[in-house]
Amino acid sequence: MKKAIIGKKLGMTQIFDENGNVIPVTVIEAGPCPVVQKKTVENDGYNAVQLGFMDIAERKVTKPVKGHFAKANISLKKHLKEFKLDDAANMNVGDEIKADVFTAGEKVDVTGITKGHGFSGVTVRWNSSTQEKTHGVGPIHRHIGSMGVIDPARVFKNKHMPGQYGHEQVTTLNLEVVKIDAEKNLIAIKGAVPGKRGGIVFIRSAVK
Repeated sequence: MKKAIIGKKLGMTQIFDENGNVIPVTVIEAGPCPVVQKKTVENDGYNAVQLGFMDIAERKVTKPVKGHFAKANISLKKHLKEFKLDDAANMNVGDEIKADVFTAGEKVDVTGITKGHGFSGVTVRWNSSTQEKTHGVGPIHRHIGSMGVIDPARVFKNKHMPGQYGHEQVTTLNLEVVKIDAEKNLIAIKGAVPGKRGGIVFIRSAVK
C-alpha cells in the first residue's frame, strides 16, 4: 500500500462545497503516528513499519511494552499497527506520519470495529420477516421459524440464526477524502465509516 495512518473516529457532521451542496462527512483525528519499529527483508523477510498512536500513562503498560518504546526512544503509545508500505524501506524509527499524508479528493479504505449489539434475534441480526400476528399464531412472531427439511434432517451451515451481532472488523472501500486540517490532525471523509464514536480506525490508500 502507498499510504496509511491510525486515527480515532470523532463523529459525523456536514460541510458545504463551493457550489453549496451538502456533503455528509465523518471526522477522524488521524495521527501523528511515529514509526516505532521497522521491519526489513534482511531481518524479517519483508519490509514494513509499525506505527503508534495516542499517548498512554506509564502505569498502564507492562515492562516489555516499556522496553519496546524505550528502544525506539518514543513516548508510550496506546495503539500499535503494522503496515506494509511501499516506501517502508526508506523510513526510519522516529519518523512521523501526519494527516497531511493524504490529500483532498483521494480515495481511501477505512477499517474499524463495528458497534456491538450483543446477542440478537434473527429479525434484528438478519432483518428476517416476522410471522403472522393473527390466525392462531402464538407468541413467537419474531422467532426463527422453520429450520430446514426432513432430508438430510439437519440444519445447513450458515443458517441465519440468533447470536452475537456486531463488534467485528469491517473495511469500507473507496471512500473519498473531502478535507484535511493538518494543524489539528483531522481528516474529513465522505460518508460513514465503521465503528462507534471514539473508536480506532485504520486509514489506507484504496486498493481497488
